[in-house]
Amino acid sequence: MNNKDFIFDGCNMSEIAGKYGTPLYVMSESSILERCREIKEDFLDKYPNTRAVFASKAFQTLEICRMVTNEGLGLDTVSGGEIYTAYKAGVPMENLDFHGNNKTLDEIKMAVDYNVGRVVVDNMYELEALNEYAEKKNKRVKILFRITPGVDCHTHKFITTGQLDSKFGIPLDKEVTNDFIKIALDKKNIELMGFHFHVGSQLATNESHLAALMVAINLIKDVKQVLGFETKELNIGGGFGIHYVESEKRVRISEFIDPIMKELYDKCKEYELMIPQVTIEPGRWIVGEAGVTLYTIGSIKEIPGVRKYIGIDGGMTDNIRPGLYGAKYDAVIANKMDQSIKEKVTIAGKCCESTDILIYDIELPKAESGDTLAVFSTGAYCYSMASNYNKIPRPAVVMVKDGKDRLIVKRETYDDLISREI
Repeated sequence: MNNKDFIFDGCNMSEIAGKYGTPLYVMSESSILERCREIKEDFLDKYPNTRAVFASKAFQTLEICRMVTNEGLGLDTVSGGEIYTAYKAGVPMENLDFHGNNKTLDEIKMAVDYNVGRVVVDNMYELEALNEYAEKKNKRVKILFRITPGVDCHTHKFITTGQLDSKFGIPLDKEVTNDFIKIALDKKNIELMGFHFHVGSQLATNESHLAALMVAINLIKDVKQVLGFETKELNIGGGFGIHYVESEKRVRISEFIDPIMKELYDKCKEYELMIPQVTIEPGRWIVGEAGVTLYTIGSIKEIPGVRKYIGIDGGMTDNIRPGLYGAKYDAVIANKMDQSIKEKVTIAGKCCESTDILIYDIELPKAESGDTLAVFSTGAYCYSMASNYNKIPRPAVVMVKDGKDRLIVKRETYDDLISREI
């Protein structure tokens, strides 16, 4: 190997681009396994009676389901499709949590039929539907109530979920919450295990988690005093931040979780509460930095005194996040790693949309048509949010490890695009 090419988990990305074509998602198996093992060492093995479930919506394929299951993690699912994918991958269904603010009746039935481990109930509508179908099937379904703790996590408003005004969860009005719990406790086919909260995503500190934890602990204390209900489980969500650009850093599980667990233990002792089983839901944190996306540079357009555009063969169809959230990324020219920075450019996608700009004003070596661009930290929410806008086929996904590569998702074809049309 020479020093002019970008090497990722032992593989030459210029060669990988040539072998599989572009755009191409490339995932590092070593990175994913390293994150799973950090969770095991610094959370699961460190604290008794704990669980970790991978937030499937970040990146779900059959292979990733198998990988995280082999590492001892469960799966957080939010749709029938995610449940089905986990099922086809051979994931034990008792290891699944099922979320969603408006689960369809078919999805509720599916969760019961497949014996999903936990259903995180978001509202009275689905509680009633869940109980009704479970009764027909002569089953008892374990649930958590999702609460909205009313905290601001100071992230992008589109990925904030724990504030009072949210489509997610049950607002913490004592009368409303107690009514929900009373109704659940009275239902013969429902077993209420505890509560769930999620405050937001891409968080650099645990301040909002700690604030939400106190809200949850006070709720646990109150419902024990008023209703005699002992909370067995508490799911504190995910949202742990990763490194996208120079100003951001990955949060280690221990620095995020240790203060939360200490506060939980201290308050449970103070309030004479049973310590509930604690579940976390990392998604982006496991797969985000494990992914890079490869593109081939095509058109190069310079507007003198204004901007230089570098056109790539992908864009918002394989990474909607810059257009949706204003997300920022870093990148390199994979076949020019030995060249010094020479110019500031803007990376433009190929879609027929002005908003299809992947990266504004990034400094790169002088780009030429045919170069390979590698964009970092694309392992989360790129593949899973990919679309066929402009009738563009979705990219393939390749897994790499220690210099070896394997295809885990085939590239879509034009025939695939029209396969369901009549």
